[in-house]
Amino acid sequence: MINVGVVGAGSIGIHHARIFSELDDVNLVGIVDTDSARRDEIASKYKCQPFSSHKDIMNSVDAVSIAVPTTLHYEVGMDFISHNKNILVEKPVTTTLAQADKLISEADRRNLVFQVGHLERFNAGVSMVSSMVDKPKFIESQRLSPFLGRGIDVDVTLDLMIHDIDIILSLVKSDIVDLRATGACVLTENIDIAHAWIEFENGCIAEAVSSRIARGKKRRLKVFQHNAYLDLDYQNQEITCYARTDGAVGKEIRKPEEKEPLKEQLISFIHCIKNGTQPVVSGHEGKEALKVALKISGLVSDRGLAL
Repeated sequence: MINVGVVGAGSIGIHHARIFSELDDVNLVGIVDTDSARRDEIASKYKCQPFSSHKDIMNSVDAVSIAVPTTLHYEVGMDFISHNKNILVEKPVTTTLAQADKLISEADRRNLVFQVGHLERFNAGVSMVSSMVDKPKFIESQRLSPFLGRGIDVDVTLDLMIHDIDIILSLVKSDIVDLRATGACVLTENIDIAHAWIEFENGCIAEAVSSRIARGKKRRLKVFQHNAYLDLDYQNQEITCYARTDGAVGKEIRKPEEKEPLKEQLISFIHCIKNGTQPVVSGHEGKEALKVALKISGLVSDRGLAL
């Protein structure tokens, strides 16, 4: 039985608590949050204990999900790692690369599982597309949302685009040789729309567009490779595959089995703890995605396109 806790009872943390409470061989010890009413409500709902500080749950758990604001990821994460606890940290892993390096180094030294919550890696559509990708030549991603007023304490690159950055890096598996970006602050003091162009050493090129000020919601991933074109629509979980065979182009539509990505992510986290295996998205992968996202933000800021 793995004893787990959830630190942060916000819109994401509550679902971590829900799923952990349902998993076999997992004991949800408690929920941590500074909002007493919120933590008491969730603790009562999922039959665990409420805590006001993550330090109060430290000695009662083997692992935790950390779903606090990004600015607290390093402090809270390091506290648990230094007490030999396995951690899953919501994306982005930290606010700086130096912080990510320190968490990675300490977790590696102690042989702990350090997973980063890049949820889309556990999206059934992404998993299916990944199994179909073979030496991609061009990748196009779009992640657009209407303005909701959430996540605006960071650039859209860290709020939305980092999902696609992580997926692109996992598909291409090559060093970046050139990176260009443009974007703007529009409704907030941070970058609200960003457009990045990434060139890889193996010749693949990726284009990523993210916006939190769009008229509607759109989630799309397109992968172009030799004799084939894959088009994933996240919203209806449908993959359209165009492939050329014997001079003719055929069209095939695939729909993967529906699964809850967060549940798959947490099951994988527990599996890694039990079996001593590396997570799908470790601290290293989380850091690489952060590195690219910060570079894109820097390029946009340097161009002086903030309105």
